[in-house]
Amino acid sequence: MKKYILLIFSVFFVAICFAQTILDDKKNPFNKDQTDSYKMSNIYGKNHHVRKEVVPLTTIREADVMWSRKIWRDIDLRQKMNHPLYYPQDESGQAATVDRDNLFTVLYNAATFKGEVSIRAFNAKAGDDDEFKEVMSQTDLINLMMGKEKLSTYTNMWGEDSLDVNGDKVVKLFDEYGEKIDNRDGGIRQSDIKRWRIKEQWFFDKQRSVMDVRIIGICPIADLRDEDGVLKSGENQICWFYFPEVRTVIRNAQAFNLVKNESENKTYEDIFMKRMFSSTIIKEGNVYDRKINDYMIGLDALIEAERVKTEIFNIEHDLWEY
Repeated sequence: MKKYILLIFSVFFVAICFAQTILDDKKNPFNKDQTDSYKMSNIYGKNHHVRKEVVPLTTIREADVMWSRKIWRDIDLRQKMNHPLYYPQDESGQAATVDRDNLFTVLYNAATFKGEVSIRAFNAKAGDDDEFKEVMSQTDLINLMMGKEKLSTYTNMWGEDSLDVNGDKVVKLFDEYGEKIDNRDGGIRQSDIKRWRIKEQWFFDKQRSVMDVRIIGICPIADLRDEDGVLKSGENQICWFYFPEVRTVIRNAQAFNLVKNESENKTYEDIFMKRMFSSTIIKEGNVYDRKINDYMIGLDALIEAERVKTEIFNIEHDLWEY
């Protein structure tokens, strides 16, 4: 009799568990926190990358750091391994990819208060300021990317009349179809942002007996163009982002998985924290505060970068005995 009672109880318990799994629609993430277009673009609810929390890093005590060195790297987005940071490129602004944006779009929206979380952008003065001294205002960042607005001093039938500080009439022009004419000077094409610069610090923590690295800041770098839009030599460092702040944004920003398995897409935080990118060392902390290309060129610069990387590896390796 006890066996029959136990059997009936077991069947009843399994049936309840199964019914809860299927019928409890409130636990289905597909029904909340996602736009209609996002739901219609997937056959199931994707919640893994939407609600991730920032995992706090291990606290570092100064007394535990036996050795440290600052390193600067360049991530070339033209390399295949780094393509998830560059794409999708949405020049039309129609958000054709509803579940993903490229890295710069994610950070630009956060810095201009268009996203759910806001972060600060720091001015990269003269192209070499990576000390996070001056916060760039939202307007300055928009003007840098979009260009400064031009004001015409004449009117026509398509104009929107207004007055400037001198009381003169100005107008923003529209074409004959009612579309606003591009009235901005300068600006940076987002497709020209083909590199990211990383400032990081390597250190050996004797408390945990590990060689570790923490990213301090990241900086988007765009190609330079002349007034006619023709590419020219040089680089344009747009701004610096403080990485601990950036983590609050990129933890839920999805990036494409290069192994073509969209159910296992990564976030940008995964890419940076797991070092899933290809980069070249361009500078190490030194007494002259100079970059490698200031004293090496061409192949010699690449060899010097490899020497710095090997030196860091050897420092960790030499701490152990086998």
